[in-house]
Amino acid sequence: MADEYFKEVESRMAKCVEATRHELATIRTGRAAPALLDRVTVEAYGQAMPLKQVAGVSAPDSRTLLISAWDKGLVSAIKKAVEKSDLGLTPNVDGSAIRLVIPPLNEERRRDLAKVVKKKAEDGRVAVRNVRHRSHDELKAQLKGHEITEDDNKRMQDALQRLTDKYVKEIDVLVAAKEQEIMEV
Repeated sequence: MADEYFKEVESRMAKCVEATRHELATIRTGRAAPALLDRVTVEAYGQAMPLKQVAGVSAPDSRTLLISAWDKGLVSAIKKAVEKSDLGLTPNVDGSAIRLVIPPLNEERRRDLAKVVKKKAEDGRVAVRNVRHRSHDELKAQLKGHEITEDDNKRMQDALQRLTDKYVKEIDVLVAAKEQEIMEV
């Protein structure tokens, strides 16, 4: 029973780390990454659609993103969506493709982005700790209901803390890598 219980807890914690990884990927650094455009939505076919569903995004070099619209009629809508996004990038239309040149970050913007990274990382750590807290409460309830013994409870609490530490450390590693990427000139 304990193994199954911890598999589910571990799965929830892993989802928290994955969500944090995804959030960090959408933060702009000095390097072009297609994940920057993950949150951009385009008005297409009468509804708002994610950019990924109407165009392909690639990074031909470290400073350029290339958006290839699958339908040439959507090029202007994609251009508008990129302009309206919070990325601060200027799209250059080239036929059915749109080029985005990623300018290098200045020092002040780098520090601001590092703060954003820290905030998103803390949100991820809080999510992992919330999973631990819920699991801790479930174990207490099982102990109260005499479903598990004091010794089992102690062992499971220790295992729960080890899992929490492992996933918080994973988030810390992601943050360190992202901060290093941001501070690169």
